[in-house]
Amino acid sequence: MKIICIGNAAYDVTLPVNHYPVENKKIRLDAARVECGGGSASNCAYLLAKWGMETYFAGAVGDDYYGNRIIEEFEKIGVNTKYIEKKKDVPTTSSFIIANTTIGSRTILTDKSKDMVLEKREIDDDFDVILLDGYERDFAVEVIKKNPKAIKIIDAGSLRESTVELAKMVDYVVCSNDFAMEFTKKKIDYNDMKTLIEIYDDLKKEFSQNIVITLEDKGCFTYDDGYKLVPSIKVQSIDSTGAGDIYHGAFTYCIANNYDIITTMKMSNIAGALSVTKVGGRYSIFSLEEVKAKYDELTLS
Repeated sequence: MKIICIGNAAYDVTLPVNHYPVENKKIRLDAARVECGGGSASNCAYLLAKWGMETYFAGAVGDDYYGNRIIEEFEKIGVNTKYIEKKKDVPTTSSFIIANTTIGSRTILTDKSKDMVLEKREIDDDFDVILLDGYERDFAVEVIKKNPKAIKIIDAGSLRESTVELAKMVDYVVCSNDFAMEFTKKKIDYNDMKTLIEIYDDLKKEFSQNIVITLEDKGCFTYDDGYKLVPSIKVQSIDSTGAGDIYHGAFTYCIANNYDIITTMKMSNIAGALSVTKVGGRYSIFSLEEVKAKYDELTLS
């Protein structure tokens, strides 16, 4: 079972504080900063390799310190990096993250060059599963064309033209609540389930595939012999960086291993929820065994 994750790669520097900074003040960090690779499809690839899947990542980084660190992390965990392009004179995408550990929120400042685009097109592998995040549209289309029987999943995190186009080419559209509301121009009211159903139905008209809407700490929503809201688990959040990416990585693992959709959503909820209990997106990926143990605990309780 070969999986390729295609999209954004970044280098994250997370700064933990116990309250959001006041403008024009000096702030001392409450703990040491955390540095690691990041980016949506990139984090998915890292999780999948950590969970034992044969995983490739396709994307672009700069020929610089951050780019080399990203590749080193991948190779250490077992991600195949043959489809990573190192670009001369273009800095690796970097994100500087303020993590308010008191309430678990994060504010992300990202520096991404418009020239940070994967240009190579040589694809000499066949893949069973393709995970997209809406970036690297041209390369993604080529991989989809070459692997028409592959299971295709998109992490539709934000509303972009390329994301909408690719979402029409996949089997599973797993979108954020932000994407769902922006695309449909409707607002979710968590006290009125009809609003969520209306948004789901509107998405279904545009994307005829399987649709899942992620709802942060509320869980996720789909239709499976009826509308289903699958709640998340209760945790003490200190940093939500990467939680959505980790959800999508776990979702991809479960679909690749023939889990049914509801079990997939429950496992993904757990992986995403556990991640917010640690600082730093990639360092907050729990092991497959830990996620399964939590799932079994909840199932038996």
